[in-house]
Amino acid sequence: MDPQDAQRQAMHMMMTILPIFFIIGFAFLAFFIFLFWRIFTKAGMSGWLSLIVLFPGFGHLIVLCILAFADWKVVPAPTASPYYPPSYPPPPPVAMQPPPQA
Repeated sequence: MDPQDAQRQAMHMMMTILPIFFIIGFAFLAFFIFLFWRIFTKAGMSGWLSLIVLFPGFGHLIVLCILAFADWKVVPAPTASPYYPPSYPPPPPVAMQPPPQA
């Protein structure tokens, strides 16, 4: 095989594989932006903050720091609900005292 043929074949393989890698990378980036958008909106912040992920290198780290150290403006979950079953075993009944006689 001629060295130029091998070089052309390698170049052809790179030119077919490279767009596939770009498409897969773009899909992952769009998925991460979608995930962070949902997390920011559930935390009570603007979903546009998820676009910080687009900064190469430290974008994901900055977003995680914002989420870790920011005050989340959400309503806390109720601690007790009347729909939960009673605890086991149920507490003993309170003995009724007869009313005082006059």
